[in-house]
Amino acid sequence: MSSPSLPHRVTVERQRLRFAAGHFAVLSHALEPIHGHNYDVFVDVAGALSEREAWVIDFSLLKRLTREICQDLDHKFLLQMHCSRLSIRDDGDHYVIQYQSDPAYRLPKRDVAALPIDNSTVERLAEYIASELRDKLTAEGPSGLVSLSVGVEEMPGQAAWYSLELSMG
Repeated sequence: MSSPSLPHRVTVERQRLRFAAGHFAVLSHALEPIHGHNYDVFVDVAGALSEREAWVIDFSLLKRLTREICQDLDHKFLLQMHCSRLSIRDDGDHYVIQYQSDPAYRLPKRDVAALPIDNSTVERLAEYIASELRDKLTAEGPSGLVSLSVGVEEMPGQAAWYSLELSMG
């Protein structure tokens, strides 16, 4: 039997929980050159076991919901829409992005994932994915989930994690 203070945990990772994307992070005094990563995503969910199945969550559901988020980011340029150090203009079909007096980038909107984050660091991507997954789990997930952690690895051995408490009881 599961104790509420020590819930069970399940993890899904990698396999089809990945995306390839381009980005540039805004550093303290510079803008990184555009580059890309093959990101791997890790998800850890904790909660009480269901009465009927004796599981925290159906692995298929957790993978599907995470994969949907990854698909929205796959083969896109990850644009940090809330970055105060970038000038971002929407000219209809394109985003025009400029950092200080550097030359501007003009990217087709169809190739951009416009994200509500202030920087496209792996830490912010983990936070964004965790927030999106929390919303999907609230709509489709089981009751009894108490926490969610999302890790995003931008290269082997280099990852960031973001955790949230859930109240889906």
